[in-house]
Amino acid sequence: MDFQKRQNFIINFIYFLILAALIFFLMKYGLPLVAPFLAAFLIAFFVRKPAYFLSKHLHISYKLIVTLLLFLLYGSAGLLIVRTAVKLISFIGSVMSGLPALYTSYIQPVFTELFDTIEYSVFPLDASLLAALEEMEQQLIQSAGNIVSRLSFGAMGSISGLASSLPGIFLRILLTIISSFFIAIDYEVLTHFCMQQFSEKTKALFRHIKEYVAGTLLVCIRSYALIMSITFLELSLGLSLIGIPNGVLIAAVISLFDILPVLGTGGIMIPWVILLALQSNYALALKLFLVYFIITVIRNILEPKIVGSQIGLHPVVTLAGIFIGAQLFGVIGLFGFPILFSLLRHLNDIGVIHILKS
Repeated sequence: MDFQKRQNFIINFIYFLILAALIFFLMKYGLPLVAPFLAAFLIAFFVRKPAYFLSKHLHISYKLIVTLLLFLLYGSAGLLIVRTAVKLISFIGSVMSGLPALYTSYIQPVFTELFDTIEYSVFPLDASLLAALEEMEQQLIQSAGNIVSRLSFGAMGSISGLASSLPGIFLRILLTIISSFFIAIDYEVLTHFCMQQFSEKTKALFRHIKEYVAGTLLVCIRSYALIMSITFLELSLGLSLIGIPNGVLIAAVISLFDILPVLGTGGIMIPWVILLALQSNYALALKLFLVYFIITVIRNILEPKIVGSQIGLHPVVTLAGIFIGAQLFGVIGLFGFPILFSLLRHLNDIGVIHILKS
């Protein structure tokens, strides 16, 4: 009997391991291939209801309404993205190209002053030690300068690489836009055709998953909007208290990056703190670091609780989903994994799957 249980456990473990590996490879390598069409489907899904509503009340053709809505959506989003991207790339390029001058003006004098202080202390003791110290100073300054130069050229090369990849990005965006028009216009026809390929039981499961995921996604977006709002309020208060000019405007810009797993608030505030420290403005750098530290602690406490309570997960499970998802799939995983965990819990609760015991 024990042998049979162990055998069943090994078989089930291998089965779920293979299933998990297939899902991972499909999402990692298959998802980018169909991402433009999935994005187009999601856009069409969210646009069709307002289009139906306006078509019914204005007595205008649904196809005309959904086409106008998509034009308005892409026109507004495109204008905002282009303006923001141009300014951001220009700012990053100017900062990176100015790194050597920044090093010469601020970092090198700090090294020189530090070694001068050490030399005055060591000189009465040993002249040979002083010579070694001067040689070490020259090597350190030269090495630091080379590092800064390589960093500057590397960053400029990355920006050039990003520019060279723009045609591929543009093609994906173009595919998404064109596909969304076709999908939105014939949404019912396409979804009906796809659903007809499955059995009634599978259809019911797909409808259930669609309704739950759509509702959970909206709740998840609302949760992160709340987190960004809290971050904005904290930043506005903190920057105003430490005397930063235009603190509310700066807080609004930083809070927009708060949702990104790589950049986030720290991607802007940490370089800001370093630049202030290099300019010998230690008091303001320390105050700004304290503001960032407090915001980060509060966010790490609130995020799993807010998101978890909204989608019905324990904060620890939510935190694990956010971390694993962000590490594996970036922003998509940041949203997707907590929703996936919530969906699995929901399907287990209603008896569709049986992977967890109550």
